[in-house]
Amino acid sequence: MELVRAVFDFILHIDVHLGAIIASYGVLTYGILFVIIFVETGLVFVPFLPGDSLLFAAGAFAALGSLNLWVVIPLMMLAAVLGDTVNYWIGHFFGHKLVQNPHVPINKEHIEETQRFFDKHGGKTIILARFVPIVRTFAPFVAGIGRMHYGQFIFYNAIGGVLWVLLATLAGFFFGNIPFVKENFSLVVLGIVLVSVVPMLLQVIKKVLKHD
Repeated sequence: MELVRAVFDFILHIDVHLGAIIASYGVLTYGILFVIIFVETGLVFVPFLPGDSLLFAAGAFAALGSLNLWVVIPLMMLAAVLGDTVNYWIGHFFGHKLVQNPHVPINKEHIEETQRFFDKHGGKTIILARFVPIVRTFAPFVAGIGRMHYGQFIFYNAIGGVLWVLLATLAGFFFGNIPFVKENFSLVVLGIVLVSVVPMLLQVIKKVLKHD
């Protein structure tokens, strides 16, 4: 419970935390950002790490000159694509065993939700999932379990990773330092998270209505 609270606090006050990281670690901040994005997309056990909000905040700090935008963007793209690739191969080789193991903390409901995304959108799920928290982490894992052709997967993976990083980071770069956004950063971040989960909420609502 403490971990969840800490992560939630980090996401809502990501501007404060990222500022502290930059002040404390300087150039090493790029490596820290890389690791967080890589782990969030690459390890199916930690889907709760910040993705959209972290990229947005990084873009905002780049606009201030605290980070170099032309280092952040390609580095985060690399982290996103490599993360999904690792996640795919984990699903490919170990997916069924991990899901069936009661001691492994993988939420089967998240797996089922992601599978419904695949059923509806096919391979494009790898692109669309980039913009949906939780599903973003599970999509490559499920693709690996389903033995999706790797050539097809890496194609969608690269497109999705590039689009996600570009849109989220540039949004932060151009809008993150508008006075209203700076003064209400926590609300803006919360709004980003809520908008990101809208597709998932719509799927849940449709499912409930069908059962009724």
